[in-house]
Amino acid sequence: MVLLLFVDLDPELAALGPLGGFFVLRTGVPSRGPLPTLAQAYATPRPEAQDDVYPDPITFRVQKVTQSLHAPEPRIAVSIAHQALAARLWSIALGAATLYGQVPDLDPELLRWDPDASAPQDLWLSEVRALPATAVDEVVRAGHLAPLAAALHSRYRISPRLLWGNAGSALAGAVRQLDRWARANGRTDVADRAHALASRLFAHPDLSTALDPHTLRRRSCCLYYRLPGGGLCGDCCFDRLPRPGADRF
Repeated sequence: MVLLLFVDLDPELAALGPLGGFFVLRTGVPSRGPLPTLAQAYATPRPEAQDDVYPDPITFRVQKVTQSLHAPEPRIAVSIAHQALAARLWSIALGAATLYGQVPDLDPELLRWDPDASAPQDLWLSEVRALPATAVDEVVRAGHLAPLAAALHSRYRISPRLLWGNAGSALAGAVRQLDRWARANGRTDVADRAHALASRLFAHPDLSTALDPHTLRRRSCCLYYRLPGGGLCGDCCFDRLPRPGADRF
């Protein structure tokens, strides 16, 4: 029998801090002033939004990543920006589910995003509302990753197969980090709960077809190797650098 040690979901989600930057979620009013919600980011940009600080948050983020990484083509930056946001969302939800036994409601209308910042200053939750730990799939995959994938496919024609591969890889990475933290801090209950939750999450067709269920190796490539100096990731579908044009994802 595993004893699960839970604490209440506090207004500042302080228990997530020791897990690392990708797990931290700021709450309350963003320090940088008004920021768009992720619901606005996923929606089609409105002409009347041109006076906003970030009239099109996704385009801003993709351009920022393109410039900072010297990406030779936009879809590389799209993929990397997407995987980073997916990792943030999975990490927050899984971290809360395993430490609190609850998940904060990450409704896209409540979650504000600073596309010019990195973790943990990029996401701010307007209001902390508790949901059961079993809501992780609804909160992250259905609530965020599905509309985000639709928006990126519509704007950049990037393959849904690549995007769900990113989502699966990000989920596996969050579980590995939770496992490392749990074992280093004598919290095997956290590691066990993280693996159990991930097993149920990977059962969904969006994710079960994205990674090999036994090795968690991707069935698509995130395109990182196309960056100057880039190489293959540890879970890449390729065994060696592909020939130009071989990664039709």
